[in-house]
Amino acid sequence: MSEIDHVNTNHYNYFPSWFIHSCIYTVSSKGGLTIFKLSRKHIKELRQHLKQSIRQSKQADHLTEDEENLIQSIRSRTQKSNQNNVTRTQAYLDFYLKHQEIHWALLAHLVSRNAGWNMTDLKGEYLPKLLSEKEQKDFFAFLERGNWLIFQDAFPQLLLYEESKKQGRPLFHLLSSMDISAFMEPFWKQFWSQSTKQELTISLIINEQHYIEERVVQNKQFKDTVLDTIMFKLQDVFAFNHILLPYISPVQKNTQFVGGTVHHFSSVEDRITLGKGLYDLLFSEQSRFAQTVDWARSTTHTGSRKDFWPQLFNDVKETAPGHVHELHNSPCSFQPKAPRIYSPSLTTVWQDYTHKKSETGDWFKDKKMLQFVKKPVKVLKGDIQDTYCKRIEELEMAAFTKNRFLNK
Repeated sequence: MSEIDHVNTNHYNYFPSWFIHSCIYTVSSKGGLTIFKLSRKHIKELRQHLKQSIRQSKQADHLTEDEENLIQSIRSRTQKSNQNNVTRTQAYLDFYLKHQEIHWALLAHLVSRNAGWNMTDLKGEYLPKLLSEKEQKDFFAFLERGNWLIFQDAFPQLLLYEESKKQGRPLFHLLSSMDISAFMEPFWKQFWSQSTKQELTISLIINEQHYIEERVVQNKQFKDTVLDTIMFKLQDVFAFNHILLPYISPVQKNTQFVGGTVHHFSSVEDRITLGKGLYDLLFSEQSRFAQTVDWARSTTHTGSRKDFWPQLFNDVKETAPGHVHELHNSPCSFQPKAPRIYSPSLTTVWQDYTHKKSETGDWFKDKKMLQFVKKPVKVLKGDIQDTYCKRIEELEMAAFTKNRFLNK
């Protein structure tokens, strides 16, 4: 497993000199990820590195034949793995298991699992009773587009790093030729020379959320059909945006989870804050981290919530046709004789989606974006399991009420 690198006086070689002599740091009280407080001097120097990256990205590219072939190969491999949520989620995990120094790949794998579960919820036990067929398709298109876009931007970066390892030299000058934001090149170069795992992870979190901001969240089609609709606001009330990080508890001998929630999905700052918090939560406790990796390796992602709670969910519908599933106890009680909640596998309810080409343009144009780098990690409590069970009860009640009083 990758170990967390804590900054102290014995680890000065871990960061470049321009970072160390200008950085004030504190360590998480949980003994987890280091929470940085960056000085003005460091921000100024980082800004200079990023400005240089922007200038270089605007210069004409002169690629060798080998470089052009490499870029084409990376794009082909990315497209093959970007078929649907199941394939891209597995690709993240496969990459992480080969390159465990890239923390973001594991975080992306787990977040992508959650995206798949949200996609299948739209065809599961409750939401079809609350959403029209069109609303289900619109919501799926919204979730799938974001999941697809992040993969097609981030996975080429991972593959370029993999090729750099094979060749024993950094190839990050090719990022701009792959339409990757100028924001990322300094962080990859720094990671290559200094192994700054945490800064690379946080920069990838910032990049992915800004990458989908204009392309998905502020996209007029999705704003009209999803984000600005009453039903999306209802999902926010039901805390639809839970992110669950499962692990196998050695005490309970079953799957438990920690996680967090973003209540304002339309806020890029809130999404970044959650991403950084989830990163800290995932890597902060080494025993639980190991249990999470073990769970991910041993549990194939299907998109069904049966993946993490087979006692509560099933990919075969057990409720009688025309009836609404009723909870007689808290979902977390796992009543043994009650029908399980229907949660289908993704490929049985959604066909592969044909995406139009991604919009062009680099989101990184303003040095003010550095505010997202310098902000410290907001530590999450992680105690989301009871909250998630209450959300299931709310969905059951909403579906039951609509079925009883509005469908007569």
